[in-house]
Amino acid sequence: MKIVVLGAGESGFGAAYLAKKKGMRVFVSDKGYIKEQYKQLLIDHDIEFEEGQHTEEKILSADWVVKSPGIPKKANIVAQIHQKGIRLSSEIEFASEFTNAKIIAITGSNGKTTTTSLIYHILKNNNMNVGLGGNIGKSFAKQVADENYDYYVLEVSSFQLDDIQNFRPYISLLLNLSQDHLDQYNYNYEEYALAKFRIAENQENDDFFIYNKDDQMSQKILKELDLRANKIPFSIKEKINFGGYVEQEEIVVKGTEDFKMKIKDLALMGSHNVANSLAASIAGKLLNISNESIRQSLMTFQAVEHRLEEVAVINGVKFINDSKATNVNATYYALESMKTPTIWIVGGVDKGNDYSEIEDLVRKKVKAVVCLGIDNSKIIAFFKDKVEQLYDTSSMEEAIEVSKSVAKEEDTVLLSPCCASFDLFKNYEDRGKIFKKTVLKK
Repeated sequence: MKIVVLGAGESGFGAAYLAKKKGMRVFVSDKGYIKEQYKQLLIDHDIEFEEGQHTEEKILSADWVVKSPGIPKKANIVAQIHQKGIRLSSEIEFASEFTNAKIIAITGSNGKTTTTSLIYHILKNNNMNVGLGGNIGKSFAKQVADENYDYYVLEVSSFQLDDIQNFRPYISLLLNLSQDHLDQYNYNYEEYALAKFRIAENQENDDFFIYNKDDQMSQKILKELDLRANKIPFSIKEKINFGGYVEQEEIVVKGTEDFKMKIKDLALMGSHNVANSLAASIAGKLLNISNESIRQSLMTFQAVEHRLEEVAVINGVKFINDSKATNVNATYYALESMKTPTIWIVGGVDKGNDYSEIEDLVRKKVKAVVCLGIDNSKIIAFFKDKVEQLYDTSSMEEAIEVSKSVAKEEDTVLLSPCCASFDLFKNYEDRGKIFKKTVLKK
């Protein structure tokens, strides 16, 4: 069988490596330039590759194409692959065909990385033989090739789910939905939401689907779809007979064995993280993990880098890195959890944002908006009459300098950009690291 892998990043190399290990003929094609570490790995494992171009003849002679989630589905080469009727899969689909491990897969517009890491922490803490992958950490395919795990906890994006055929998790979680990546879904929120729901489409009646009962779009689509999996809701607004909810400052999971824990004992703060902790606890109970072990894990978990990460307190001013907030909904959660007057750094590549969703929070919590991006006109136009101070900056150094000059003791400077990072930075991690470095400069 001839496998072509499009994109030679972490997931692309992993898929190529797994295919090679399974005795397939492999060709890797990257339209950009391949990072040195992955190029060396391809050479070391004798995998044929090209960079800086897509040779259509080679790609279209494949039996199976594995596509990096970073390649837009509207790309010309993708259209040609579909036209020829060649199977096109994401790395999670490809790798899942070569493992019998139970998969716990997590998606949602916000909180995926945190909840995926939290569930992995719960399983690992319980001495289970488990791998972590998908949109986080090491390539899932590379682990399938080299390891022999009984479980995988995978963070999966809508872009990965767009390219599945048989991917079937034992437990799937859909944490929430908000208007994100709409540029890739014809600016149609429901189309994007349906892509997320694909996480459960191949599940059977001995599998489990954990979903957010407070999420309106999830509720709407659940009524339209005929999912076979056992559906288990969680809510922070209402009591649930079977599932997870909040009552009297405790999270409660009702099931074959009930689980309770005081919210004040959770390692993660903020109402969105109460919801994430609830969802993770339900997954833990479905895997028969003891209450004591789950409680211990929820108390000891450390927050994910670039997600409401406290960087420093300088002259009484707290600096928080929430660079992973690349949409309005993620920033909503960040602003909601602010307890002191906030200088908010926002901006980047706008993905069709509707800032009215956070207007009230900004009025209540934000004393100054510091725009950071090449083109801040949309943000400036929306917020200019809604806050007393608004600044336009085009570098991290300038944004931090302005923020420090505006901030007073007991204020918070929050980087929560609402936008993608590609105008000034390589990615959100790069943006977050530069923020931290700049804040800590004397």
